[in-house]
Amino acid sequence: MQIAMNTVVTITYELRDSDGNILEASKDPVSYLHGGYDNIFPRVEEELHGKSVGDSIELTLEPADAFGEYDEELVQIEPVSAFPTEELKVGMQFEGEDETGDIVLYTVTNIEDGKVIVDGNHPWAGERVLFKASVTAVRPAGQEEIDHGHVHGAGGHHH
Repeated sequence: MQIAMNTVVTITYELRDSDGNILEASKDPVSYLHGGYDNIFPRVEEELHGKSVGDSIELTLEPADAFGEYDEELVQIEPVSAFPTEELKVGMQFEGEDETGDIVLYTVTNIEDGKVIVDGNHPWAGERVLFKASVTAVRPAGQEEIDHGHVHGAGGHHH
């Protein structure tokens, strides 16, 4: 079966930075609903369209097609008192809102002199990445998966 609109595609993948270092790799195959549901990078979805089990792809994604451009406005300095924890550490993450009300995950990047620097950019924002994937399975999506816009695990959707 070929990958087409409303198929469930299972892949193994590897993501590398421009120096060839592995950023992320699938330990187990991952599945997504194919057809513009924003479950995978759109450029990767385009590249996988029409492929079958056993096929592989390899493409370079510019920042705009991957984790976005680095946005200086997502870096903020806050007083330590603005954080709800006694044991504030670099690397901790907090949810916040941007100016449009969207939820942003901020990462603490520095703590100094009673001030905390948080960065709402994805850690790989601004990076050009190499995406490699191999197709391990393709099946028709169930109606419930199509209605919900994502893959359901074995036995259906659980809330």
